[in-house]
Amino acid sequence: MSFFRRPDYRSEATEFIDQLKASRPGLEQAQRQGRALLWDKQIDRELAAQAEAARVAQKPYVYQTEPGLK
Repeated sequence: MSFFRRPDYRSEATEFIDQLKASRPGLEQAQRQGRALLWDKQIDRELAAQAEAARVAQKPYVYQTEPGLK
């Protein structure tokens, strides 16, 4: 160990999260279940490709529907 080495810094936020995880052991598992429920989805690539092919290009200025109108 170096003479000049300082102790590892731990922020208050890190300490709070560590205390929270220690007091609620099932917290991480609940977070993973919530993420799986909302975000971790299987994507149908064929359906996504069809949706992309069916897109209609947006006009440069969406509020002006006809070029002659002012």
